[in-house]
Amino acid sequence: MAAAAAAAAAAVAAFLRPSTTHFFYTNYRPTTPRCSRVCRFSLSSSSHQSLGVQPQLAIPNAVDILRQRGLIDSITSENLRSVCSDPIAIPLKVYCGFDPTAESLHLGNLIGIIVLSWFRRCGHRTVALIGGATGRIGDPSGKTLERPELDVETIEKNSAEIRASVYKILHRADTYIHSPNDEILNSDSTDSSNSCEILDNFDWWKDIKLLDFLREVGRYARVGTMMAKESVRKRLMSEEGTSYTEFSYQLLQGYDFLHMFKNMGVNVQIGGSDQWGNITAGTDLIRKILQVEGAYGLTFPLLLKNDGSKFGKSEGGAIWLSPSMLSPYKFYQYFFSVPDVDVVRFLKILTFLNLEEIHKLEEGMKEPGYAPNSAQKRLAEEVTRFVHGEEGLSDALRATYALKPGSETELDPDTIEEIAKDVPSCSLPYDLVLNSLLVEISVTSGLFGSKSAARRFVKQGGFYLNNRRVDNEDKVIEEVDIVSGKLLLLSAGKKNKMVIRIS
Repeated sequence: MAAAAAAAAAAVAAFLRPSTTHFFYTNYRPTTPRCSRVCRFSLSSSSHQSLGVQPQLAIPNAVDILRQRGLIDSITSENLRSVCSDPIAIPLKVYCGFDPTAESLHLGNLIGIIVLSWFRRCGHRTVALIGGATGRIGDPSGKTLERPELDVETIEKNSAEIRASVYKILHRADTYIHSPNDEILNSDSTDSSNSCEILDNFDWWKDIKLLDFLREVGRYARVGTMMAKESVRKRLMSEEGTSYTEFSYQLLQGYDFLHMFKNMGVNVQIGGSDQWGNITAGTDLIRKILQVEGAYGLTFPLLLKNDGSKFGKSEGGAIWLSPSMLSPYKFYQYFFSVPDVDVVRFLKILTFLNLEEIHKLEEGMKEPGYAPNSAQKRLAEEVTRFVHGEEGLSDALRATYALKPGSETELDPDTIEEIAKDVPSCSLPYDLVLNSLLVEISVTSGLFGSKSAARRFVKQGGFYLNNRRVDNEDKVIEEVDIVSGKLLLLSAGKKNKMVIRIS
């Protein structure tokens, strides 16, 4: 038994010993402690018992949970499911990459953060990798045209913004006190000391020389295999084609996985379904260069709109995660307005509510007395809280209620000014507004195209001044109507609004 333990320890030490090839050990120095658990699950159970590892209680299986919620598209090996619950193998170390091609992540990126969080809740370690290097190349996956080139200053600024945003979201997820219906799977998952690491791949790429890379990594990449990847194949068949720069992207991302597997113990990469080729490029390199097993890839379905298109910045209508680019109010409103056909799917993939609670919400939608958008309201609250925190959710709810026609909320200038960030606004002189017909001001401000349209809304009961219904089409704006002598809020129905600043 002692001999077996010594042999196992020697095998681990040999694998973790620095390679004689300097290329794999750059000058990168992480600020957080490295995880030295590389391929621990490859050792036999008898060896581990000899090393003093004791059996542990059953561990929630991240792969099973993700499958139940519709968050798995493909995995490189079913062995990943086994090691997710193996007390000898865990904690796994899981990473997801985010290229800084904009100053904010968007809704399409949120699933990656959600999946990282599920692994965290099951007791695993996680890494968010900012692509400070790969962002200078541009990932061709899912794109019909080459990405516009960004200058170094923009990439560095974007990287800093995304790093801060991911940290805030995941830190809040670690410290937030969850509701009874929020599925908490591991008592240690809210330990902030086990928070997600955030790294930047430029930290190691900046020291790598082209000739070294081609000699030590490039010779293991087969061009035929690279060309067969879905992202490359589609681009090669297009009129635009693909550049060598973009063609090389999968090899760069593959090396990221190799580097982190070898140096940091990262053994699982996750990404959207369009990242399958890039992820398998990494697992192939690990197997060929290091000649070991134990690197896994997992992809999740892309979040698609009703028309089947992606959520993204270049596809138009991006739902940004940064409050500086999209207010918590508008973020909340997006989810509050999703169609009934999508709401249950979104609850499963974008929230941490347990499946029993989601089933109750789904069944409630079929009840005769169901209040419209009740499930959407719960969805909007959960996702807004996760991304923007309790304060952001409170701001969104306050603005939502203040903008609701017929609301009894007493409007104040601060509330209206906050609303003005998210709805059309204009400025008009005080003398022009005071004692003028409301229908005339509604046309002057641009809320209506004509006075006849404004009068029609009054007759139909859909015209509101400061959330109070206007019953008289000859209504004149009085001094008491101007909030603090500064502002007016006009509403045509529930959605069309206009804030008038009085100068």
